[in-house]
Amino acid sequence: MAEEFTINSASIETKINQLLPSQGGFAAGVDFSASTMVIPIVDLTETAEGSAVRPDLQTSLSLKSCTAFDINNETDTVLINTTGYFRIFGNAGLGASGTADIKITDGTTTKRLLTFNPFTTNGYEVPFDFNVFLEAGDSIIATANATGKLLGVTRQIADLSGNLVNP
Repeated sequence: MAEEFTINSASIETKINQLLPSQGGFAAGVDFSASTMVIPIVDLTETAEGSAVRPDLQTSLSLKSCTAFDINNETDTVLINTTGYFRIFGNAGLGASGTADIKITDGTTTKRLLTFNPFTTNGYEVPFDFNVFLEAGDSIIATANATGKLLGVTRQIADLSGNLVNP
């Protein structure tokens, strides 16, 4: 015979409300329960969250989801200035005196995320691939000098709340 247990947990209730927004959550005073009886589970999480696409597929690239960039103008160029989570990837190509930077700024403070400087007189190419999170007012900017070049793509992978963005 199975035993029943009542579970009072605000964190579990919050997660249920997050995972099942279409259900509107549970009403006040409704408790969750657990049982010692073995019950088969069917995971409907992706469908309940509003997507039947696996998270790794949601980060796929598509013609409409990517924004390409080609930087070698010696001035700061804004790559991204909207909120959310983004993937930035590409190649830095540098001649013997080439330099390139990818930075994050809020308009007051600027921090370098990547800096490319030549370490050989022959020049080189370096691939890069990283994710960034931008809050309101933040921007990703890139600069490359005349013998440096940044070629790549940006793609939003999630909104400010962390909800994945389909391609």
